Amino acid sequence: MKTLAALLVQTGQPLELVEIEIPALKPGQVLVEIAYSGACGTQVMEARGLKGEDKWVPHCLGHEGTGTVLEAGSAVTKVKAGDKVVLSWIKGSGIEAGGAIYMWGDKKVNAGGVTTFQRHAVVSENRLTLVPESLPMDVAVLLGCAAPTGMGAVYNVLKLQPGDSIAIFGTGGIGLNACLAAALGGASPVIGIDPSPTRRALAKTYGATHVIDPTGVDVIAEIKKIVPQGVDVAVEASGIPAVMDQAINATRQQGGRAVVIGNAKYGAELKLNPGVFNQGKSLMGTWGGDSVPDRDYGRYGRLLGGGRFPVKGLLSAPYSLAQASQALDDLADGKVGRPLIDMSL
Repeated sequence: MKTLAALLVQTGQPLELVEIEIPALKPGQVLVEIAYSGACGTQVMEARGLKGEDKWVPHCLGHEGTGTVLEAGSAVTKVKAGDKVVLSWIKGSGIEAGGAIYMWGDKKVNAGGVTTFQRHAVVSENRLTLVPESLPMDVAVLLGCAAPTGMGAVYNVLKLQPGDSIAIFGTGGIGLNACLAAALGGASPVIGIDPSPTRRALAKTYGATHVIDPTGVDVIAEIKKIVPQGVDVAVEASGIPAVMDQAINATRQQGGRAVVIGNAKYGAELKLNPGVFNQGKSLMGTWGGDSVPDRDYGRYGRLLGGGRFPVKGLLSAPYSLAQASQALDDLADGKVGRPLIDMSL
């Protein structure tokens, strides 16, 4: 069986749309027909070579999506043929079966435990979670990465309390989900910071009470016009070291907390004034918002499907798989919050 995939063949070059041969399933692997894939800043960095040397090209891309199980390999107990599933890079219960090797002519094509820039994918059992009941398949794509990382950072890492003030640096897909979570959690104010007017407008739609264009202004001074003592908590979702520094400096003394989500370019360094720690502030990291799929995805799905916010607007107008490179470019340029690739197009 063959399928169509948008492959990274050479960093810095557009993805190539090719037919690849699907391998036989190993124990713990599942064959999924992809319905929708999201796209993340991680794929932008991979495609542009910003993560350092890529030793795995050519390889498949994508780590968030939804689809239907076509076949389950031996020893798989979590899902069965016909199940609607979320595909996520965050590991849940089930077998870790490792990556798949596809064939493109006589070339080997590498893939990790989950990939989604293709119409069919071989996925490890532990990267699959059933789609929450009544959540549309396109919206459920957000559960693969953007929602668990953004929402989890707010709820699991920062442990937001009603009435906490929050600043969110970078309102792409993950930052927008952080905005949504903060608003649903009773934060006030919710401040979104992003140079993209499109993303600032989205932030206002998804819970931000204030937005700041960081271009040419003192961001900390602007935040303190809103919250003079500094915010209780901050989320950094830009991947820019200077913004990480801003995030911790935006928080209040004696208890302010900031979490770094964004992935910095390979070789980047973060420099901090160590005095922030003497002020009683905390700077934290996270792996996918400290989310556990089997514990958290149902909750995040209920929040996305609750009807308080028009969550479909978190996603772009659909791109076809042939437009995957354009989706990554538009994401990098701040033209969309979260690209949506529709495999039916």
